[in-house]
Amino acid sequence: MVEAINKINRSDMKYQTTKPIVEYKNVQKSYGDVEVLKGLNLSIYPGEKVALIGPSGSGKTTIIRMLMTLEQPTAGEIIFDGKNLWHMERKGKLVPANEKHLRELRGDIGMVFQHFNLFPHMTILQNCMTAPIQVQKEDKESARKRSIEMLEKVGLGDKLDSYPNQLSGGQKQRVAMARALVMRPKIMLFDEVTSALDPELVGEVLEVIRDIAEEGDMAMVLVTHEMDFALDVADRVIFLDNGVIAEQGSPKEVLEESNNERLQQFLHRFRN
Repeated sequence: MVEAINKINRSDMKYQTTKPIVEYKNVQKSYGDVEVLKGLNLSIYPGEKVALIGPSGSGKTTIIRMLMTLEQPTAGEIIFDGKNLWHMERKGKLVPANEKHLRELRGDIGMVFQHFNLFPHMTILQNCMTAPIQVQKEDKESARKRSIEMLEKVGLGDKLDSYPNQLSGGQKQRVAMARALVMRPKIMLFDEVTSALDPELVGEVLEVIRDIAEEGDMAMVLVTHEMDFALDVADRVIFLDNGVIAEQGSPKEVLEESNNERLQQFLHRFRN
C-alpha cells in the first residue's frame, strides 16, 4: 500500500496546487454482512480524469453511486466541492443530510449509466431539456439552446426530434452523455458505459468520452474495463480489489509497470 501511495504522489502532482473536488474520508460501505468498501481514502482534483478498474464486486460502482447519492456510506465522510455530502451542520452539530441538501449538491454531479435511462416517450431534445428546466429552473429557450449544443457535441444534432427507440445503443448512450453535460456538472461519472453495447458500437461512445476529456476543465471518474482507453485518457488509474485500493498511479505505472500480483492476474484476462 505504501508503494501505491508513493506512486500517486508523483503521478497527480499537477493537481496538488488545487483543493480536491471530491474527498472520500475513511468511507465504508456494507450490504448486510458483506463489506464492499473497507475504509476508502481518496481525493479527486478539479479537471482530473480517474479510471477505476478491478474485478466485479471490488467496490468500483459503489464509489461513484455514493457520490451521486444513490447509495449511502455505512461510515466515513464524502466531501464534495468543500461541502459534506451526506451530512449537514445544524446547531453546531453534524446531522444526516436532508433531501434539499443532497439535491443542491447533486446538481453539480453528472452521471452516465450502463443502461441509458432515457425517457422513452420524449424526443432526444426533450430528454436533454427536462432536467435544466425542472431542476435548475432554467427558462425553456435557454435549456433548448444548450441542449442542442450538447447534442451537436456528441454528434447527434440531426436526431433532435427522434425518440430513443429509433436510435442505436451507441446513439442512446451519447444522448445520455449530452443530457448529463447540459447540467454543467463539476464532475462526470461514467459507470461502465460501454458494457451494454454491441462491440461495434463501443468505439463511437469511447470517442465521445475522449473528446469530453480533452476539453480538460471537468473532473471525470470512469469505471471501465477498457484498458487501452484508460491508458489513453486517464491521468490516474486506481485498481480496487476486495474493497480497498490495491494499486494506483499513472496509467503507465499501473497498467504497464506494476508488479502487483493481484493486478497482474486481473489484467491477464485482457491480454488474451
